Amino acid sequence: MIRPNICLLTDSYKVSHYLQYPPGSRRVYSYFESRTGSLHPQTVFFGLQYWLKEYLSGPVVTRGGIDEADELCREHFGQPVFNRSGWEYILHAHGGRLPVEIRAVPEGTVVDSSNVLMTVENTDDRVYWLTNYLETLLVQTWYPSTVATQSRAMKQVIARALVRSGDVSQIGFKLHDFGFRGVTCPEQAGLGGLAHLTSFLGTDTLAALQFGRRYYHAPMAGFSIPAAEHSTITSWGRAGEIDACRNMLRQYPTGLVAVVSDSYDIFHCCAEIWGGVLKAEVLARDGTLVIRPDSGDPPTTVVRVLKILGDKFGSTTNGKGYRVLPPQVRVIQGDGIDFAMLEKILDVVLAAGWSADNVAFGSGGGLLQKLNRDTQRFAFKCSSILVGNAERDVYKQPVTDSGKISKKGRLKLVWVSPGPGGRFETVPFSDPRTDQLQPVFRNGELLSDVTLEEVRGRCGVGII
Repeated sequence: MIRPNICLLTDSYKVSHYLQYPPGSRRVYSYFESRTGSLHPQTVFFGLQYWLKEYLSGPVVTRGGIDEADELCREHFGQPVFNRSGWEYILHAHGGRLPVEIRAVPEGTVVDSSNVLMTVENTDDRVYWLTNYLETLLVQTWYPSTVATQSRAMKQVIARALVRSGDVSQIGFKLHDFGFRGVTCPEQAGLGGLAHLTSFLGTDTLAALQFGRRYYHAPMAGFSIPAAEHSTITSWGRAGEIDACRNMLRQYPTGLVAVVSDSYDIFHCCAEIWGGVLKAEVLARDGTLVIRPDSGDPPTTVVRVLKILGDKFGSTTNGKGYRVLPPQVRVIQGDGIDFAMLEKILDVVLAAGWSADNVAFGSGGGLLQKLNRDTQRFAFKCSSILVGNAERDVYKQPVTDSGKISKKGRLKLVWVSPGPGGRFETVPFSDPRTDQLQPVFRNGELLSDVTLEEVRGRCGVGII
């Protein structure tokens, strides 16, 4: 696959910025953060390694890319705005490798909002303009970081319900990714789907598994089970619904199998098919039937389905005082699930006396698509510049929005009270404490190559 042209992976107006910095500019230093006021008070930093490996590592500036960008920009701007000499310098002096250094908190780290997550600085005085030229691409780390942040927050919600009412050991499979069809492209599916797998193990997004292998050394990042969709059930016709359900049991006689059961009447299907005609076969099967409602008001539907299944299959009361269906029957709610709905359903389920063990969740648009850069208020800002031999603090302080005041100077991310209950704080680089930001990229070379397991280890801290 031909790499995209790095000269064009930026916003149009940045092409003109090399002429806008003060005369004598040598170094531009910028940082990336999730600002105060974010939806989730902590952010999981994840996904930078993909952008570094796929777009920035190795020789990325070519003669053909420079020519293409020069021609396109001449037409785009109607005048010669493109910094041809600057890019040719990178090509000749650096062999097409980008002379920048990127430092970042280790991927998977959970950081309180309003703290620096990454810094970028040019390493060659002649390309001071390159630091913020790369902003457009590097800021896209917002997406996997936001998905990872949201999935971790949803895991915390589920964990609380399981600690209260059931067995927390199976939490890895309690939120399944159904998001592939709802994203904009396979790249988003791979990156967002893998971000979800920093906290969970269940997915139907095959692109995420490919990204795990290619970019995070994960031979198998997630798992799935045989499952029906409406086309496979309704193709039997309404009169053949029983046969369609029976076929699922017989085609998959062992293990987990999921069957969407609301093609016509979810309550009838649970009471008269699964809990009636096929009850004996369900209970005799060596595995678990996972019944999937896919319509209606989620909290109301889930509790009503649990009641019907409890009436038909019976239930036991666990040591925490909550009802649990036989192990051959479970429910997965895969419609309408987002962060807010998840908590609503679990609250109603537990209030009705059912353990969270009985229910798993699937999420699509609410997992990978119903978010944006402002969900966690990500921003990339210049905070220091070296002009001649003088280093200047750089910041913005808009009178109209105190939430957009930016940091100034060179920065460190340090631990305050390290260990359980500790937190991060951003301080001036002169602070004597150890910087948690680590060099991950310098002059075209990847300096850190983390695995998904390492990411999961950091992301899992403090879940329960």
